Amino acid sequence: MRKIVGWIVGAIIVVMAIIISKNMIDSKQMPTGFAKKIVKSVYAAPVKNQTISIEIPVTGSLTALRKVELFAEVQGIFKTNGKLFKEGESYKSGETLIRMDGSEFYASIRSRRSDLFNLLTGAMPDLRLDYPSEFPKWEKYLAAFDVEKSTPDLPEFSSDQEKFYISGKGIVQTYYSIKNLEERHSKYIISAPFNGILTEALVNPGSLIRSGQKLGEFIDPSVYEMEVAVNKSYLELLEIGKEISISDLEDSNSWVGKLSRINGKIDQATQTVKIYIQVSGKELREGMYLKANLKAASQENAIEISRKLLLEDQIYIVKDTILSLMPIKTHFFSDKTAVVSGVPDGTVILTQPILGAYDGMIVHIIDEKN
Repeated sequence: MRKIVGWIVGAIIVVMAIIISKNMIDSKQMPTGFAKKIVKSVYAAPVKNQTISIEIPVTGSLTALRKVELFAEVQGIFKTNGKLFKEGESYKSGETLIRMDGSEFYASIRSRRSDLFNLLTGAMPDLRLDYPSEFPKWEKYLAAFDVEKSTPDLPEFSSDQEKFYISGKGIVQTYYSIKNLEERHSKYIISAPFNGILTEALVNPGSLIRSGQKLGEFIDPSVYEMEVAVNKSYLELLEIGKEISISDLEDSNSWVGKLSRINGKIDQATQTVKIYIQVSGKELREGMYLKANLKAASQENAIEISRKLLLEDQIYIVKDTILSLMPIKTHFFSDKTAVVSGVPDGTVILTQPILGAYDGMIVHIIDEKN
């Protein structure tokens, strides 16, 4: 009986397993189709090669082409002049900037002139006897001598004997001593070397000015120079005398300058070279920060694209809705763009980068205008 019961239970279990399996197979849904391929939409456009002007963007500040730092070479009291010695005051060439009280020093010059006059007077009798032919010119010189005026040049010597005699009397030594004092006395007046304005004034009338003290700064506001640093690799593209477009940082004003100088030294740390752009304009001021575009050269049969589209020395093109890499030659990099060649006219290239792009990727081109 036990064997019969075991067979019956086994048969029941097998039958139930078959029924359950059949129900599970019937309830399973078969796939209705294959997964769709993802096609990315991209922005692309055909290219047209042309001549591209390579421009190097640079920035720098303005410095007056003619600028003088004023220093005192003598000591004295700053006397009040016709104009205030203040920043922004304009002066014409030769006009007095600073006048110092040199009355005490001038008194010593008059004393030395008087010594020279006495030496000449004492030498006249011997000149009349020993050098009668030379006496008239020295008599004329003595008659025109004035201790209140600048010492006139000594008459020219006609012979070595005359020169030795005059020198032996101490006249030549005294004369050059006076000329040295007169030259130093001229330092008590500082005149404008050219038409310009004061940009810095460090002393006031009535103050004591000491030798070597800085007094201020004087510039010519008609012409400025813009100093900028460019990569040494661009040197062969630059040419002195070329016109350069300059503007302020807001692009509200623009000027035309020219490349005036190129430094012959390369900065070892940055591997750059300083160049100088000369520019003029009423709106320009010392210290203004400007930007310029250096037209370095022109590249024929080239296109300008975004640097983001570059993949080392290749770019993506679209051929029959499939992305493909094309090798190119790069000629110039700016902050945002690159000038490249080697792409035939009509070739469709990406105009905007896409994420996850790869060679052979299927894409759909979007009309960028729409």
